[in-house]
Amino acid sequence: MAKIAVLGYGTVGSGVVDVIHMNGSAINKRAGEEISIKYVLDLREFPGTPAENLIIHDFEQIVSDEEVDVVVEVMGGIEPAHTFVKRSLEAGKSVVTSNKALVAKWGSELLAVAEANNVNFLFEASVGGGIPIIRSLNHALTADEIEEITGILNGTTNYMMTKMFYEGADYEEVLKEAQEHGYAERNPEADVEGYDACRKIAILSSIISGRYVDFEDIYTEGITKVTSTDMKYAKKLGMTIKLLASVKRDQDKLGAIVAPCLLSASHPLYSIDSVFNAVFVRGNALGDAMFYGSGAGKLPTASAVAADIVDAVKNADKNVMASWTTPKLTLEDRADTEKKFFVRMSGDLDEWLPKVEKAFGEVTTAAPDDVTGEFGFVTGKIKEGFYEEKAAGFPNILQMLRVEE
Repeated sequence: MAKIAVLGYGTVGSGVVDVIHMNGSAINKRAGEEISIKYVLDLREFPGTPAENLIIHDFEQIVSDEEVDVVVEVMGGIEPAHTFVKRSLEAGKSVVTSNKALVAKWGSELLAVAEANNVNFLFEASVGGGIPIIRSLNHALTADEIEEITGILNGTTNYMMTKMFYEGADYEEVLKEAQEHGYAERNPEADVEGYDACRKIAILSSIISGRYVDFEDIYTEGITKVTSTDMKYAKKLGMTIKLLASVKRDQDKLGAIVAPCLLSASHPLYSIDSVFNAVFVRGNALGDAMFYGSGAGKLPTASAVAADIVDAVKNADKNVMASWTTPKLTLEDRADTEKKFFVRMSGDLDEWLPKVEKAFGEVTTAAPDDVTGEFGFVTGKIKEGFYEEKAAGFPNILQMLRVEE
């Protein structure tokens, strides 16, 4: 019998307990032995719940118990999660976590500690909720050189962008609605400013590069400046707007960015709507692949955690996760990356077009019927540094969005 301890009985922690109870026989069969929850660590009591008789309040009881094989960290945050996870690994216990902030900041160290102690540090649920992207990169796609990963990795912002696109609603309106439905926190900063997606793409970047990618080095824009007028231009162009987190390989360089982008109708992420997440992967041997599903939520996330528990139990005597090394990888300078840009500019199109084309080269223009006093255009593929240099000469620029086709 494999005994586990769950750190935290919040949304995900309670979901893990529920999934193990709900699908226990199938989980045990796949693990090759019975999995039993011995402890649930939390500051609170939970009478009348499945964890009622499992609750303890002292982590020392877990780390010192030789019967505990796997520790499940679903507390969130950096501390005390980091301390608890590291001590568990040092005590010879495998650790499963859904904590993206922890993995993005301390993944290199914790993977090394796990390897040194011949146990596992597993974190499938830290990226994409229930979507099995990390397992795929770590096991199924190991024969490929991954050239690109681009994802919609935050359900809150995707819900908001979907509402703005199809209903013509303003940002503040859809944010309020997302909060009312429980999709957005009272303080939505981590989602709407792109920080959540940034940590997730940093983890994926570290996996495919084998080097630590610091999330603080990734250029990040959120969706707070996207307007309903931008959505009108997107429709006029036959496109949509999504918050994308992307890492791309350019020969021996790796570049990463999080930003709202215009997507053409042919882009594989164009039709990913509402709270769903999706990850597009391009490998030099595989070609293109898509991973789609619920990126958050109690049971989808708990399902990914439970799958990692099964892996930890099945591989109790060997370390199976590929580590990434330090020092950190230096990312490609954003100024050297090439892409197309959509620009909104105030003024008369006929007056400004010659100046625009002199600066940016040939462009494609767009002007929605119910938008006056401004126009929009899409550049050809140019370097971002070149765009910024030329854009500095146009004080009437209202908006810029990158374009993915």
